[in-house]
Amino acid sequence: MEPKLLLSQLAADTLTGLSATPKYLLSKYFYDDRGSRIFQDIMNMPEYYLTDCELEIFSSQKETIIQAIRPPNKMFNLVELGSGDGLKTKILLQHLMDKSIHFQYTTIDISAKANRELVKKIQTELPGLNVAAKTGDFFHAMNYLNGADILPKTTLFLGSNIGNFSDQETELFLNQISAFSKKGDKVLIGFDLKKSPHVIMRAYNDPHGLTRRFNLNYLERLNRELHADFDLKHFEQHTAYNPISGEVKSFLVSTIDQTVNVGALEKSFHFYRWESIFMERSRKYDFQTIKALAANHRFKVIRNFTDHRNYFVDSLWTKI
Repeated sequence: MEPKLLLSQLAADTLTGLSATPKYLLSKYFYDDRGSRIFQDIMNMPEYYLTDCELEIFSSQKETIIQAIRPPNKMFNLVELGSGDGLKTKILLQHLMDKSIHFQYTTIDISAKANRELVKKIQTELPGLNVAAKTGDFFHAMNYLNGADILPKTTLFLGSNIGNFSDQETELFLNQISAFSKKGDKVLIGFDLKKSPHVIMRAYNDPHGLTRRFNLNYLERLNRELHADFDLKHFEQHTAYNPISGEVKSFLVSTIDQTVNVGALEKSFHFYRWESIFMERSRKYDFQTIKALAANHRFKVIRNFTDHRNYFVDSLWTKI
């Protein structure tokens, strides 16, 4: 009898995904250090409207947002999930400090490098800010923090990251957020809104090839960390948008009949020509759906902050 392999979570999830029909990979593993750097480049593309929209919201409405998220006359904890480089959040952090509002900032990100760089930036640009950085999966980190903080809190989940979740993951995530939040606590969640499919496709199938690099880096990560032998030149990226469901779906498609070996799994996976791997989704929302999501998880929408084109919304909820 062969001994069982002791698999990392990445290895176990890869085994499950590549053994499925159809094949898939989990999008949370996009964000190793290289993936995080590529995604920063994506966010700087002119076609990737999401960053500019949310920057506009934070820059032009920071005073209103601050007054809405802070509890009156109390110190509070500002918790951010998936903070990345903190570009948008630093606008709020600076304004909170300028107003001498007492708060502490906790950042949670799956990338240790992103956390290190963010803390370094904050210590340089916002000296005196009380910041704590935690590296890991959102769900585990929230479980770790849950009940440990007696301060009222506002949780930030920006950049439309929620759109990357499946329906089941969205349900799990919002259940976790609800359990994490006490009555009166607030959450500010970024949602990309439905709009012209042409605008959406330019952002997710860009002419610069960055989204292709972002997807292929996932296979490079499997080559590095799981000793796989994916030949990147034999995979193409394809993206499709469904305006009814609001879902953008990205795939890597095998251009040849091929077998890929994954050393850490001691297993091979066959790909037929034009067989796809589902890589990620990015869902677009309408206001009715956002209101229903809040209500279904014991929240109430307080206010929706939108950019001037109504492309994007940061929706502020309170726990009821």
